[in-house]
Amino acid sequence: MEYCSSNPIITAADAQRLSAGKLKVIGAFNPGAAQFNGKTVLLVRVAEQFEPETGCMEIPIAKDGGVTRLKIAKDGRYDFGDPRVIAGRKGEKYLTSLSKLLVAQSDDGVNFSFTGNGIIPQGGYEAFGAEDPRITFIDGAYYITYTAVSAMGVCVALARTSDFVSFERLGIILPPDNKDAVLFPEKIGGKYYMLHRPSASEFARPEMWIAESEDLIRWGNHRRLCGVRDGWDCARIGAGPAPVKTKDGWLTVYHGADEDNRYCMGALLLDPQKPWIVRKRSEKPFMEPVNGYETDGFFGGAVFSCGMIASGDKLRIYYGAADDKICLAYADTDEITAGMSDVAGGTDN
Repeated sequence: MEYCSSNPIITAADAQRLSAGKLKVIGAFNPGAAQFNGKTVLLVRVAEQFEPETGCMEIPIAKDGGVTRLKIAKDGRYDFGDPRVIAGRKGEKYLTSLSKLLVAQSDDGVNFSFTGNGIIPQGGYEAFGAEDPRITFIDGAYYITYTAVSAMGVCVALARTSDFVSFERLGIILPPDNKDAVLFPEKIGGKYYMLHRPSASEFARPEMWIAESEDLIRWGNHRRLCGVRDGWDCARIGAGPAPVKTKDGWLTVYHGADEDNRYCMGALLLDPQKPWIVRKRSEKPFMEPVNGYETDGFFGGAVFSCGMIASGDKLRIYYGAADDKICLAYADTDEITAGMSDVAGGTDN
């Protein structure tokens, strides 16, 4: 694993000029990534907050393409312990920031500039924001799975673009609560496949599932793909960038977190013809939050990738560090698979 000497390559300050009104950008992170017209394109999650007032928190909420605000008093009725979420006694929750998805592009894959285009939350299912995009090139178009958050729950939404200027929303494809969804880049056995993570259950932990579709809109045959386990990925796991096809199967990068909310990156090797079968899995993470820009930030101790560019066996991994900046790491597929072990029985379910 090699880290880019220019890390972090995008910060909140880089996105601040695109912010509207009194909103302050607190993070630019967790980008989806693609190659387009000879350029590297990132779809960056840009999180914004109102400047805090004494004794209260102002929550930004998307409505009709604009932003309104909700004031919440710091009077003991709400838990402000997590900088990302405010929780009320009656179970209600609000995000402290509102995220949108903005396009940045680069000629060299390191130095990026924002174009001003992207997916701006419209309200409704996106009232609390649009988050964590994954980009997959399928059948001549770029499909974007992203998390739509509102008081109605956490859903998976799908959009499509051919130019990264205009974006067509295709609607909610997985109901709440679900997130960390990513599409495979080609049909397998005549069907599209998607990884996703159901997360609302009184019994199960947040784990990775797989589904199939004839048209990318209607999804079925949902199956549990892979579960949490003791160690670095004991609390939750979820898919990262689009799987990469290798000679041995589908290389699938994923994130895992422990009970201290320390986020690391590992990988799975899925069967090339039956992607619901896990052949190998990382025993240890191939990427951990060890650099200062990963351990210190809005939510320190986190590395989280939604975007990866593959060129042969070489990988450029774009990832969010500490929930407020974007970094770049280089690896090759053999390096990642060397740290994997066979999964007993060929599956984790």
